Amino acid sequence: MEKKTKSAGTVSMSVVNAHAAGIDVGSREHYVAIGQQPQDVSKFGVYSKDNAKLVLFLQQQNIATVAMESTGTYWQPLFACIQAAGIEVVLSNNYIKDPEKKTDAKDARWLQRLHTLGLLKTSFIPAVQIEQIRTYHRHRSSLVAQAATCIQKMQKALRLMNIRLDIALNDITGVSGMAILQAIVAGQRDGKALSLIVDNRVRKSKDEIADALQGQWKEEQLYILKDELESYQHYQKRMASCDKEIEVLLKQITAGMATKNTSQVAAIKKVPGKNRKQKNGAAYDVSKLSMEYFGVDLLEIEGVGEATVMTFIAEVGSDIIKFPGKKNFTSWLRLSPNNKITGGKVFSSRTPKGKNILSNAFRLAANTIAQRKDGVLKKIFSRIAFKKGRAAAITALARRLAEIFWIMTVKKVSYKAQNEKEYEEKTKNNVIKNIQHKMRRLNLTAEDIGMKGFVAG
Repeated sequence: MEKKTKSAGTVSMSVVNAHAAGIDVGSREHYVAIGQQPQDVSKFGVYSKDNAKLVLFLQQQNIATVAMESTGTYWQPLFACIQAAGIEVVLSNNYIKDPEKKTDAKDARWLQRLHTLGLLKTSFIPAVQIEQIRTYHRHRSSLVAQAATCIQKMQKALRLMNIRLDIALNDITGVSGMAILQAIVAGQRDGKALSLIVDNRVRKSKDEIADALQGQWKEEQLYILKDELESYQHYQKRMASCDKEIEVLLKQITAGMATKNTSQVAAIKKVPGKNRKQKNGAAYDVSKLSMEYFGVDLLEIEGVGEATVMTFIAEVGSDIIKFPGKKNFTSWLRLSPNNKITGGKVFSSRTPKGKNILSNAFRLAANTIAQRKDGVLKKIFSRIAFKKGRAAAITALARRLAEIFWIMTVKKVSYKAQNEKEYEEKTKNNVIKNIQHKMRRLNLTAEDIGMKGFVAG
């Protein structure tokens, strides 16, 4: 009887990363695996001195590349420490879990095994300067959200006293609204006196505003109103302070790009007609700084405002070049269809779920375009919305905007809006081609179409 030398179920794979380690990141301890045996796993603490010991251990073991799982924000200090030591770090959050019983040590060994075989995909990690802008910008966004909460509480306090400032004015935190709130907090209770504070550009009459500002004054609600007003003003000051930090950092970055983008910036001297500051908009000139940063004017894109451009700079910035193509970029944003094919047929093409701040910014810009009256992007939205609904149209338009951003910033191409008549003609030709294709498939002629449904008199 012949002896088998190899098991029928054995599959061999080549080693891609010979000197690789896997780290299971935790909140209180990190597990480091340099091999597949239980004794190849070491445990370290999470303090700075423990991170230094961990790095020294990797260097003593001649580890050239490390794979770690992204667990909350616990990975970030260790990631920076290992990277500073000159060791390659692969951060992965999209890998198949170990089918065996889960333990921290086994997770570390499993990561090491997958990384050794080159089976892990690297997550997008921005450069240090972009990470700084991202941190500032996300903090500023949280301040905006907290300020919005203060506005809601002020509106509730006024409404419980039947002081309907929200009906009298569209924005209670505008110039007129803030003046009235300050007067109420200072002790003014007469509706007519309060109505005289309102700016003359307000559409409602003084009498109607005076009627809206008469109600039942309650001490507890007045206290809440005063407290929330002070909190709102405090958040506004903090936003202004954060804007200064972002502006200084952006100027430092763009100073090094001045010679590189001089020709492009010089060619774009005039900023498009989007100079009206939005509510909670940045205090610095986003348009100018973004042109110096990228060398192209992203605000030329219809429907795109400073908030979208600033989010793009904070979340991706110049590291957009890390995405080799626009499809890779839109896939990372989870704006591309996740086509599932079996038997040569697509049985699912749903867009993957996921939270991405930049993706949400593109969706908001797409929603702005949807409310416009003209423009090719508006026509694209209307065409898709008619076929698949508004939600699908928003996603499709957000993907189109992401592609435009990639083309402009990577290839340094200025935006040129497509002519509406040309777009309509192109759409018409595509419809004609589809009809001709169906006629050829059904073996129909023009005469057949013309006689169809015709009844002789």
